[in-house]
Amino acid sequence: MTEREDRNAGIIQEFRTNHGKVGGYFEGRPLLLLTMRGAKTGRERTTPLAYLADGERFVIFATKGGAPTNPDWYYNVSANPDVTIEVGDRRLPAKARVTAEPERSELYERQAERWPAFAEYPKKTSRTIPVIVLEPLDQAETG
Repeated sequence: MTEREDRNAGIIQEFRTNHGKVGGYFEGRPLLLLTMRGAKTGRERTTPLAYLADGERFVIFATKGGAPTNPDWYYNVSANPDVTIEVGDRRLPAKARVTAEPERSELYERQAERWPAFAEYPKKTSRTIPVIVLEPLDQAETG
């Protein structure tokens, strides 16, 4: 297990134990768990991510801290947009959609206003940071 996977495993356990609340870097910030299928392996993977609530939708950001490449989870949701999200004690099936302009910039700006670290990430990379909307599916559709 890599250092990141080990750290994420601890955050996931803390999130599930404490009804969506965690300490450390994410303390007091909106956090969800995103479960998706791996693009190459097809195996289920879960990752904790900061999010922006947008009505019934949840918005996530493929920042990777401003790294030059997108995070692995971005490729997974792009290849397999049927995902599950956990927010607090709720577990919801959802559809992931990569946004286009101007929606992408509008949502990113809103997140950067709420969490200033997000304003720094684009300064560290030449790539355009993808913004993904997670739209919960109507329970009648999944049932």
